[in-house]
Amino acid sequence: MNYRKDLVKNILPFWLKTSIDYENGGIYTCLDREGNVSGTDKSVWFQGRALWVFSKAYNVIDKNPEYLKAAKNIYNFLPKCTDTDGRMFFTVTADGRELQKRRYYFSETFAAIGCAELYKATGDKAVLESAEKYFTVAYECFTGVRKNQPKINPDNVDAKALSPVMIMLATAQVMRSVDGLWDKYNKICGECLDEILNGGYLTERALLESVTKKGEFINSPNGRIVNPGHSLEAAWFIMAEGIVTGNEKAIEIAKNIIDITYPLGWDKDHGGIIAFTDLEGKPPVQLEWDMKLWWPQCEAMIATRLAYLHFKDEKYNNLYLELKDYCEKYFVDAECGEWYGYLHYDNTVSNTLKGNIFKGPFHIPRLYIIMASMDETNGITEYMK
Repeated sequence: MNYRKDLVKNILPFWLKTSIDYENGGIYTCLDREGNVSGTDKSVWFQGRALWVFSKAYNVIDKNPEYLKAAKNIYNFLPKCTDTDGRMFFTVTADGRELQKRRYYFSETFAAIGCAELYKATGDKAVLESAEKYFTVAYECFTGVRKNQPKINPDNVDAKALSPVMIMLATAQVMRSVDGLWDKYNKICGECLDEILNGGYLTERALLESVTKKGEFINSPNGRIVNPGHSLEAAWFIMAEGIVTGNEKAIEIAKNIIDITYPLGWDKDHGGIIAFTDLEGKPPVQLEWDMKLWWPQCEAMIATRLAYLHFKDEKYNNLYLELKDYCEKYFVDAECGEWYGYLHYDNTVSNTLKGNIFKGPFHIPRLYIIMASMDETNGITEYMK
């Protein structure tokens, strides 16, 4: 893979070709194999995520005016995706009318990072105000200032999940990178890092998806679940945090998370990172547990390459190269562009779609942007600016 070349010649053009909706605003993500729009319901997650991608690509890869045009078009659609209470919807119609609104506040985190990156490109203070507004809403949900309906009745199982805190860490990292905002968001980064490392998720055997509010193991199918993609994504968030702030302990812990997660996630028979596994080897509750999804492969590649560049241990380079070769062989669609999203356990293609409510221009272009930055700077620091 030539990451910079592939990004500007393949990955981003695939999405720019048909998905940017210049009539209604925003971006479509339901695309078939060739990139044709196959559904007009819009993922609000991907309004913010795509805004970040096109803005980041403009800022660090290529000052292509098409990237900035697409980003501004998506940014102008965000108000339609935002309810009167400041919360964002989960899905909307083509013209921005509500379809679903969920308890999760990831729509707001992705909008925040997208606006923050667009601000870097434009210097427009209104865009920065939008970034801080969306972050504040998400953080209020995260800290409980805004009350959300719990997913599980806390009177019976008082659980907490890894995904909100790891996403909040990544969001605060982007906000911190804006000039003048280091102190405000660095504090939040520290709080999130401490929760991931000391909140009970990390054990000697795995980084768990959920534990009790007291940080205790939940011996149930959901409590035993490990999501290798999440764990490896969290690992590189933590390692990047350690590198940027000079926290050597965090860097070592991130390396350990890679070490304990990779054997749980790697399919020794067919290659690739599986979707889920049960810590005790019991049948996972997720029926797609042994499928290969696009995004865990991306996160594993970033984590292992970053570990190699920092520690100079060939073990991590070998893991990275093995996974890179695997993705080139099975995920990259050389004929029609971009990547397949879903493979069976034996690496046959499960579904030829290139985008849906959950797959769009984020994990793959983020991988290529980070790898291009690593190619040119031999590390993560340039990407984190």
